[in-house]
Amino acid sequence: MGFYLGLMSETSMDAIDAALVDFDVSPLRIIATSATAFDPKLKRRIAGLLEAADSVALDEVGQIDVELARAFAQAALTLLHDAGLGTGRVAAIGSHGQTLRHRPDLPTPFTWQVGDPNTLTELTGITVVADFRRRDLAAGGQGAPLLPVFHDQVFRSDDEDRVIANLGGIANVTILRRDTTVTGFDTGPANRLLDAWISMHQDKDFDAGGAWAGTGQCDDSLLEKLMDEPYLGLPPPKSTGRELFNMPWLNSKLGRFSPRPQDVQATLQQFTAATVAAAVHEHAPGAALYVCGGGSHNAGLLDALARLVAPNPVASTAALGLDPDYVEAAAFAWFARRTLDGLTSSAGSVTGAEGARILGGVYRYA
Repeated sequence: MGFYLGLMSETSMDAIDAALVDFDVSPLRIIATSATAFDPKLKRRIAGLLEAADSVALDEVGQIDVELARAFAQAALTLLHDAGLGTGRVAAIGSHGQTLRHRPDLPTPFTWQVGDPNTLTELTGITVVADFRRRDLAAGGQGAPLLPVFHDQVFRSDDEDRVIANLGGIANVTILRRDTTVTGFDTGPANRLLDAWISMHQDKDFDAGGAWAGTGQCDDSLLEKLMDEPYLGLPPPKSTGRELFNMPWLNSKLGRFSPRPQDVQATLQQFTAATVAAAVHEHAPGAALYVCGGGSHNAGLLDALARLVAPNPVASTAALGLDPDYVEAAAFAWFARRTLDGLTSSAGSVTGAEGARILGGVYRYA
């Protein structure tokens, strides 16, 4: 049947992650992976769109849509070249795209990802499946998170209850209890605010290992203010993004507080840990916690999580046989396969949609 290639660009825009996956073995085998850094100019232009949503130029959106697709195509072709494989070995690409806006909370809800799949299939010569979120939204769901159904497929255990925490720009959890169907939701920010704050004060893209946060102290008063966010008290299904958790939101919480910058970083790290831990305690007490995504490399964050969920064990998904850096990319390869097979890949128990749906549009190369 051929391999499937998943492409994922996270909220934090750290890189274009690619994973080439073989699903003919159970549950899957990752053949090759890559993380392609964004062109700095393109990254700045995307950030400009995200940070100035009220004054977006349509010509800029249209061009970025195509330029992102070109970058995705180059990442896919480079991965195949480095793996010594031709495009004919790939049945399809599953491309998440880059989220520009996610607003399931509006009277007319919508979600918007760019990275033109028409351009992607023309440049690679491979069938593309894309636009995975909008069908779920049309069925009354949140359109996010999508990964829990994939997590259920590859991580469910008959021996222990598990929570899978994806620590990307936004944190989401998948609840895999042995006695219930899969559920999951966005808990709040993971790296999004941490990255924005260190970029402002240290001119770095991220806090490697949580080192800078480690030089500060958590400000308990500020943490209490951060935790006083209505979203956190909403019951699932729910999803969020940088539309809520952004620098204006953080500045509004800082208000009269004037801690040292490194103390704010330490507090933001504790905030992420606290929101994820709260989900574990409420929805899967006693469950083992497995983390993936960029935050899985933040030792300070993982230490904070371990303290807050103790005695629950904490590990990365590497302990379950899947590289934490490529769980999302592998998931979108899986979504592409499911779509082409005419199978559903969503769950109303996660997103609140009226039922499971076949996700994504198919752009066949011919």
